[in-house]
Amino acid sequence: MPAWLIALIAVAAVGLVAFVWLRARAPSDRANGERRLDTVAAWSPTATRILTSAERQAFSTLERALPGHIILAQVPLARFLKVPTRHSYSEWLRRLGTQCADLVVCDMASEVLAVVNVQPPAGAESERARKRLNRMGRVLKAAGIPMHVWTDTALPSVEAAREMILPKPAAAPAAAAAPSPVADTRVRPSRPTPFDELDRDESLDERIEMREPPPSTWFDEFNSGPTPLAPGENRGGDKRGA
Repeated sequence: MPAWLIALIAVAAVGLVAFVWLRARAPSDRANGERRLDTVAAWSPTATRILTSAERQAFSTLERALPGHIILAQVPLARFLKVPTRHSYSEWLRRLGTQCADLVVCDMASEVLAVVNVQPPAGAESERARKRLNRMGRVLKAAGIPMHVWTDTALPSVEAAREMILPKPAAAPAAAAAPSPVADTRVRPSRPTPFDELDRDESLDERIEMREPPPSTWFDEFNSGPTPLAPGENRGGDKRGA
């Protein structure tokens, strides 16, 4: 038999063996069948409540305690926290980004002032829930956002909630004023107001910094590296130090 024919048969045999081996390792159609299910037909959606009874009461308390503020409910941490993307962003999102804060207190510019989580009494929550809450607390503390944990069976009053979220600054001791036998009735020029159109110093106008929230973080605007990254590699897949 010619040598070239023997080589051709050997190559064909190796290809057949490789094909059978790859087919054996590939997921079966039955395993992949769930992935091809229609999103709406397979998981028929129904509306449900966003907040529990205790969370609704806490929401109402915050609304009455903090007029002029924005109260948001069930906000994912990825919606108001930004993190560096030098590591895999999808890994951070898997660990914590999709976790929701029960109630978020913001000023009128939507700047986050505090987070309120409504939890069952100490000892009634599961170990997993306790670890998840502690992890959230560490992240919010690092971001400079206070987190308050309220017990669902003992919610604070409106006055206590206001003092908790927006504590009054300590009053400075009043300096002793020297007695004056004659009251000073001189008229002092007032500072220009925003309604003055002529000779108005615009540097005295109050300006509010309008900061935009972080963009959507549900994988639609971020390119994330593999999860987890291989040791010694950065997000681009290059060796560090190369």
